[in-house]
Order: sequence, then C-alpha cells, then structure tokens
Amino acid sequence: MSWWNPFKNKKSKPKDISKKFLIIGIGNIGIDYAFTRHNLGFDVLNYIAKKKEIKFTELRYGAIGKLKYKGRIFIFLKPSTYVNRSGDAIKYWMTKEKISLSNLLVICDDLNIPFGKIRIKTKGSSGGHNGLKDLETKLGTNNYGRLRFGIYNGVEKNTTQFVLDKWNQKEVDVLETYFKKIEEAVFSYTLHGPSVAMNNFNN
Repeated sequence: MSWWNPFKNKKSKPKDISKKFLIIGIGNIGIDYAFTRHNLGFDVLNYIAKKKEIKFTELRYGAIGKLKYKGRIFIFLKPSTYVNRSGDAIKYWMTKEKISLSNLLVICDDLNIPFGKIRIKTKGSSGGHNGLKDLETKLGTNNYGRLRFGIYNGVEKNTTQFVLDKWNQKEVDVLETYFKKIEEAVFSYTLHGPSVAMNNFNN
C-alpha cells in the first residue's frame, strides 16, 4: 500500500490577474517639460508615489512603480516614449504584466475640459489628445479606462504652446487639492469599479 502524500503533485494556485491594475500617467520626459500642463499624468503619479511611498525604477519604455494595496496589485507607469508615442509603452507593459483592458486606467490632461474638472470614462474618443490617439491605434480599440483632468482656463491661446507651458501660479496654488481628488478617483475606480468612480467624481 503506497503512502498517500497530500502535497504530491499539488499545483500552485494561479495568480488572480483580475486584481492587477496598470495605471498610466501620460507626459513627456526631460527637464524642459517638467511641471507643464501636458505632464499632468506624471505629476499625479509622482503625488501618489509620495503619499504611498512608491519608488519608481527606470525600465524599458518608462519608469515603473509597484504597490500592493487592499488586495490589489498596482503597477504605475510613466512612459519614456513622449506623449505622441504613449501607446508603445502602454501596450508593452500590458503584455508583459498580463493586464486586461478592463484593468487599464490612463491619466492625462484635457484641453476641452475646464480647469479642475475630472472626467472618467471606460471608452470613447481621444478628444484630440495625441497620447490617447496613439494608444487607440496601438491597441486597436478605444475601450479602455481614462481619467481626464481639465486644463482649459478660458484664455484663447495657441493650443500646442498652451499645453507645453508650465502651470501658472493660480493653478499651482490649488493643484495639490486636485491631485488628492484624482488619487481618490483612481483608487475608487480600481477598488469599487468604474460606475462608482464616475458617479462620485465626474463633476
């Protein structure tokens, strides 16, 4: 009679990839672009990293930071491909980390929305944002989560120059308050679902 071993051939439990999220902050690398409106995504991830004590490591296509929080795994990415080619970095890390479309959330600025307003959607057009345009092309779909933060301040300016200008003092004075709200929206989206986040933060 053979001895029964309950641990023999026991398969390891597969990881629940549905609990893994990829959070993207879109922006441009380099000191010339630091603290510009188009780098809103970078600034938000830096804010979250400081609050949650996340360290970023420069890897392929961008800087990566990881966080285990409330039963979820969060992978934060600041692409190094520049805004117009954000799709390359995002697609690479989605594949590498086996992230599903439903667990992708992209944070970016939006010139079509008044300053300080948040818009969360799970699909839709790029709204003219070149980073979202490239991502849609690379993924072959626009069915992915995005959190857009309004940067329009009511002053008509050259669009390209405006998004690449640094925040003015009036904006800087309130940005931290808005970053805190975006942080809350990100975790609401990932912990409680898109519908809850949209109901609570789409103002």
